Amino acid sequence: MQNLIDTPVSRRGLLGSAIFGGLALATSGTAVAAKLLPAAKLRPEVRARALAAMSRHVGQIRNRDVIGICDFDDPSSAPRFHLLDVASGRVNSLLVAHGRGSDPGHTGWLQKFSNTMGSAASSSGAYVTAEEYVGQHGRSRRIDGLDQTNSNARPRAVVIHGAWYAERNMIAQHGKLGRSEGCFAFGETDLAQVMARLGPGRLLYADKVDRA
Repeated sequence: MQNLIDTPVSRRGLLGSAIFGGLALATSGTAVAAKLLPAAKLRPEVRARALAAMSRHVGQIRNRDVIGICDFDDPSSAPRFHLLDVASGRVNSLLVAHGRGSDPGHTGWLQKFSNTMGSAASSSGAYVTAEEYVGQHGRSRRIDGLDQTNSNARPRAVVIHGAWYAERNMIAQHGKLGRSEGCFAFGETDLAQVMARLGPGRLLYADKVDRA
């Protein structure tokens, strides 16, 4: 799926000085103070919802060793995609982009979900990971929605893939990631880990506590 960021400076070098995390951003030569954001952590309530989704869809989740959990309460500048090792409880947290239809003003925060065709929005709910393929974004993985809130995932071509606008340097340049068309888009380095650990038949769960 086509994935966009609004600003043409996205592929240029950093303008001015930027310190990742709590930084001064420079965009078009103007320094912008960035809000200091703590590292995102997998919150117990979101973890509990993901495990409940695993139980609810246990017949369709044949591999239950690792769960991908996306907490859209956090902004795109925070590592809000969590790879949970179910047995050990160990969590690895990564950056992930949300859909432009979920954030029309490109604030960096997901404002709403949608399961509608053509919405370019992220959808909430439980997904099962499916086949890997190579498409316009390179290495990618299809996912199937298991809930009414994301049942159109496959016909909408909502997938896991890599994207330049989901790289860490976007935070330094813009204070947020670019936006997808509803896909779970990762930087290339993080994509390798997601593809390796979320092979076919595993749960991917996306949520927001206030259920936007």
